[in-house]
Amino acid sequence: MLKNWFKIYVHNAIKNKGFTFLTILGLAIGIAGVIFSTLYWKNETSYNEWNPNKDRIFETLTGFPVAGEVWPTSVEPLPRYLKEKSDKIESFCWFEGWYGQETFHIGQKKVYVEGIVRTDQKFFDFIPFKFTKGNVADFRKNQYGVAIEESEAIKIFGKENPVGKILTTYDGRKMPIYGVFKAEKYTSFQPKMVISNIYSRLEDTKDNWGNYGSGLFIKLKNPADKLEVEKLATQLFYENNTVKNAQREGVSVEEFSKIYEPVKVQLQPLKDSRLNAKVSRLPEGMGNKLFLQINLGLSYLILILSIINYINLSTAQAIRRAKEVGIRKVVGATKRNIVVQFIVETTITTVLAFVVALALVEVGLPGYNQLIDKNLEIEIIPFIPYLVAIFIVVVMIAGIFPAIYVSNFKELNVLKGNFSRSKNGIWLRNAMLILQFSIATFFIVGGTIVIQQMQYLGNKDLGFSGDQVISIPFKRQDLGENKFNFYKSYQQDLAKIKGVQGINATAFKFGSSGAISNTSFRVKDKQLVTDNMAIDFGFLNMMKIEVKEGRDLDPKISSDTISSVLINETAKKHFGETLKLNDEFDWNNQKLKLVGVTKDFNLGEPQAKIRPMMFFHFKVVQWMPSNLQNILIKVDTEHTKETIDNIETFWKAKVDNDYPFEYEFVDKQFARSYENYTKQEKMFKILNAIVITIALFGLFALSSYTIERKYKEIAIRKVLGAETSSLLKILSKQYVYFAIIGFVLAVVPSYFFVQKWLENFVYRIDISIWVYIFAFVLLLCLTLIVVLLKAYAATRINILNYLKYE
Repeated sequence: MLKNWFKIYVHNAIKNKGFTFLTILGLAIGIAGVIFSTLYWKNETSYNEWNPNKDRIFETLTGFPVAGEVWPTSVEPLPRYLKEKSDKIESFCWFEGWYGQETFHIGQKKVYVEGIVRTDQKFFDFIPFKFTKGNVADFRKNQYGVAIEESEAIKIFGKENPVGKILTTYDGRKMPIYGVFKAEKYTSFQPKMVISNIYSRLEDTKDNWGNYGSGLFIKLKNPADKLEVEKLATQLFYENNTVKNAQREGVSVEEFSKIYEPVKVQLQPLKDSRLNAKVSRLPEGMGNKLFLQINLGLSYLILILSIINYINLSTAQAIRRAKEVGIRKVVGATKRNIVVQFIVETTITTVLAFVVALALVEVGLPGYNQLIDKNLEIEIIPFIPYLVAIFIVVVMIAGIFPAIYVSNFKELNVLKGNFSRSKNGIWLRNAMLILQFSIATFFIVGGTIVIQQMQYLGNKDLGFSGDQVISIPFKRQDLGENKFNFYKSYQQDLAKIKGVQGINATAFKFGSSGAISNTSFRVKDKQLVTDNMAIDFGFLNMMKIEVKEGRDLDPKISSDTISSVLINETAKKHFGETLKLNDEFDWNNQKLKLVGVTKDFNLGEPQAKIRPMMFFHFKVVQWMPSNLQNILIKVDTEHTKETIDNIETFWKAKVDNDYPFEYEFVDKQFARSYENYTKQEKMFKILNAIVITIALFGLFALSSYTIERKYKEIAIRKVLGAETSSLLKILSKQYVYFAIIGFVLAVVPSYFFVQKWLENFVYRIDISIWVYIFAFVLLLCLTLIVVLLKAYAATRINILNYLKYE
C-alpha cells in the first residue's frame, strides 16, 4: 500500500512540477527560518545553564533611587560585613567586569594576552571550568596566581606544559601558572587567562562604602534566602553609609535621606544575567532578548505563511485528483484511508522540504552568524528533538487540512464529472489567502518603521563631529599617575607629523555606554550622578561640541587645571537655577567652579538617554591622570593612510611597543554602539523579501489555478463581446478585495508591534499614517501585478480550444 501511495505521489509530483517546486521551496524556506532562529534561541538561553550552582550564585547590584540608576558593582566592605552578620552566605568572589590585556615576560620571551579576567582566588568556585592540567586547589590557595585557557596555552607554549611557569608583569611582579582550563561554550565568562590579582584594588578601597569599583558574586547556601540577604545588605549600607554621612554633614538622617535616598541592594541570579538582567558587569554582556524574541516570532510567522501556501496549493490541486478519490472510495477505500494517504504524501513533501531547508541552513549559516555576530553550529544530536518537533508540527498542520478536504469528496458526484466542493472549501482557501496578505502587511509595516528609525538615528545630530578623528587606546599600565604627563611629553612631536591636525586625550571612549567613572554630588537640595569627562585643552573645539553658556577650558587660565568645570545641558536642566555660571560647589571633597555648559551630545548609543556629564581637565582631579584611556588624533582627508602609517611608526618607536597599535575612526567607533539595531534593520529587510516572495508564490499559484478553471467562462464572455479590460476586472477584483481585508486585519497588530519596538529608543520617530498608505499601495500593486499578468494571459487564449465541443 505504501509503495502504491509513493508511486501515486511521484506521478502527481512530476505531472505538476511547478506546484511541487513551489510547495517544497516554500516549506523549505519557512523551515530553514525556524531552524536559524531556534539555533540562535538555544544559544542565548543556554548561557550559564551548565553551571551546577547557577541557582545559588547572584550578581550584586547597587540601586540609587534618587538618581534612578542601578550599578552592577559593589563596595569592598559589604561581603565581609554580610559574612559576619549572616550564616546564609556560603562565599563571595570579586571580579573585573571587562576583559583586560597585558604584555608579560616569560623568561626572555615577551607575550601579549587579551581576554584577561582579573578576579580573586575563589573564581573557579563560582565559574567551575574544568582544569585539564594543574590543580584548581593550588589556584585557590594563592594570591596573584594564573590559570590559562587551553587554546591560549597552546598558542603561547605549544605542546609544553605551562604549569609552574612564571609570568612577569610590567611592574616586576612574578605570578605562577597553576593550571590550564577548558572554558564552556555558553557562559558569561570566556577568558583566555584568569589572574587572581584584584587585591590591590580592594586594598585601596578597604572599608570605603562609597567606592563602587568591581563586580561582586555572592553564593547563598539556599537561594530562597535571597530577599533576606538583600534586606540585610541594604540595612548595612544604611548604617555605614547613610547614617555616617549624615553625621559627617551635621544633618539628621531624615533630612539627609530626602536628598540621598538610601542605597538598595539587589541580588541578580546568574541564570538571569544573559537575557533577564537589569544591568550586568559580566564581560560577555547581556543578550538582546527583544531581538531574540522578534527573530523567533517572525521566523514562525514565515513558517505559518509557508504552511498556508502549502494548504492553499494542496486544496486547489485537490480538484484534479477528485476522480481518483471517487474511484478509490467506490472500490472500498475508507475516508480514513484517504486521510492517511494524503498525510503520507504531506510527510514525503515535508521530508524533501527538510532536506532543502538543511541545505539552505548549511549554506546560509556563515552569513547568518555574521549578521547576528555569533558562531552558531548545528550540533546534530542535541538538536534532533527540535528538528523532530518542527517536522511533526509541519506535517500535522499542513497535512490534516488538505487530507480532510480531499477525503470529503462525494464519489457519485465526482464520477459524474461534478468536481465542485461546498463553499466551505472555497472559503478556507480565501481565508488562508487573506491571512497571507495580513502577514505580508505586518512585515511591510514593521520593516518600513525599522528602516525609518535607523535612518533617523543615522541622520540625528549627535552633537559632535567624529569625521577624520582616530581613537587610539592608550594601554600602558606602567605609567600610573604619570600617564597624562607622558602623553604631554610626546604630544608636540606627534603634532609635527604631516597630516595631523589636532591631538587630544580623554578618560572615555565614544561609542561606550558611559565614562570610565562617575560621581554623585549635591548642590543645595539637588543631587546628581554625572559621568567624569576628563579631557585636555581643545577637546570641545576639536570635536565641534558647542559651548551653549559660559566658556571652554583655557590653558591661559591657571584655575582651569585646578577647579574649573563644564556640565552638559542635561545636568544643567536638572540643577536649574540651583547651579549657575561661576557658582562654586563641593564635589568629592574638593571645591569646583562652573564655567560653562556644553550642548548635549551622544557619547554612546544614539537610542539611549543622554547622561549628565561633567567636563574638566585631567589635572583637576588628582586620581584622573592615571585613567587616561584614549588618544584622539584628527587627520586630514588628503593623506589619511600615509598620516596613519606615520603615526603608527611614531607610536611604536616613542610611545608603546609592548601593545599592538590599534586605531578606529570615531564615527565608526560610535556606529558600533547601535549595530544591534542595524542588524535588526538588515534582518527585517531579509525577512521582508522572504515573506513577500512566499506570499507572491502562493498568490501566483492560487490565481493561476483559479483563472485556469475559468477558461471556458472567459471564452464564452469573449464570444459575447467582452472587452479585455472588463475581463481583467472580473478576474482580479476578488484578489483586490482579499488584499484590502488582509491589510485591515494587520493594522492593529502591526501598530502594536512597532510601538513596542520603538519603546527601546529614547529618540524615535512617530508612526505616520503614510507608512500604512505605503504598505497598502505596495501590497495592492504587487497583488495586481501578479494577478493581472496571469489574467491577461488568460484573455489571450484560443476560444476554439475551449468551445469546440459546445
